[in-house]
Amino acid sequence: MRILHTSDWHVGRTFHGHATLAALDEVATALVEVVREQHVDVVLVAGDVYDSSTPSAEAVDLLNSILLRVREAGAVVVITSGNHDSPARLGSMSAFAAAAGVHVVTTPAQITRPVTLTDEHGPVHVYGIPFLEPARLRHVWSDAPMRTQKDVVGRAMQLVRDDLAARGGRSVVLAHTFVQGVEGESCDSERDIVGTTVGGVDKVPVPTFDGVDYAALGHIHGRARLSEHVRYCGAPLHYSFSEAGKPRGGWLVDLDADGLADVTWVDLPVPRPLSVVTGTLDDLLADTSLDGVVDHWISAVLTDSTRPMDAMRRLQSRFPHCAHLEFRPGRVHDDGGRSYAELVRGKTDDALVDTFLTKVRNGEGSTDLEIELVRDVIAEREASASA
Repeated sequence: MRILHTSDWHVGRTFHGHATLAALDEVATALVEVVREQHVDVVLVAGDVYDSSTPSAEAVDLLNSILLRVREAGAVVVITSGNHDSPARLGSMSAFAAAAGVHVVTTPAQITRPVTLTDEHGPVHVYGIPFLEPARLRHVWSDAPMRTQKDVVGRAMQLVRDDLAARGGRSVVLAHTFVQGVEGESCDSERDIVGTTVGGVDKVPVPTFDGVDYAALGHIHGRARLSEHVRYCGAPLHYSFSEAGKPRGGWLVDLDADGLADVTWVDLPVPRPLSVVTGTLDDLLADTSLDGVVDHWISAVLTDSTRPMDAMRRLQSRFPHCAHLEFRPGRVHDDGGRSYAELVRGKTDDALVDTFLTKVRNGEGSTDLEIELVRDVIAEREASASA
């Protein structure tokens, strides 16, 4: 049996205010081709199907379109809900979807009701573990403390192992959670799985997933191999500049008669790459070495000592898809640690203006023109007051 492990589609998410539906549709078209060309039997989506608990009509339409195309290409689909999804909304039509080969797992009660598929070697049980909130499960699994993701996912996996022991056969589990051992850990676009521990340090140990042939994880937006059979595949699109350079795709998982036979990576296209460029505004506008990233999504880090006027507009004249701007001066003015009151004490009016500008413009005081203008204004006010 051949399985394609995906996760974190985040249908409906925006990228710095820009819609991503068209880009996701482009990637989905390539994913459907992978299903068809690689003879994929099952596509897994390990949580965060939508980006919002109240997805737009356009987001719902796109998800329906993608699922229909995957089914037409010949694969069954198994989906679990993530921390972004509304379990009730995502699972509202699950009974009808299952009849069409799209299985949606959104409740703890479904954990011990796997989707069972068969090949020439017998059954493969696909268990879904939706995102689990400890506070909501304390009254359900009340025989042990349910305070953290480690607690609830550990309990869910014990239920999976107990059920599997009775059924026999090979097994795959989907889970949307934060597992120990991910290099670089989370990125900007991954909202914390909250409500588990103070500080967001709660992580599930890798051995929690012992006893199944493959664990398809979701929540981390970059691919990660935690063990041979425990992996994150990441998101199909880049959803923040902290993900720049991370490949997009999924894990192609092969099961044989004995269980896990092979896992290989399959790339998906990146509709518009992400690049971070750093330098003064004038340098970024003139640097010919940046010609190759002109059509990328751009995050610009400006190192000018003072903020240039109209920086975003000027950047977008060269980089039309500049979406993010950060000011990080190459040098920081040192005023000796004195308070602003100390800096202005005893100053004349024109010197007060110069001190203020020096403070707010990172050490750059009044220009000759500004000094002249300020003195003219002060002189006019004094003349008016004398009259």
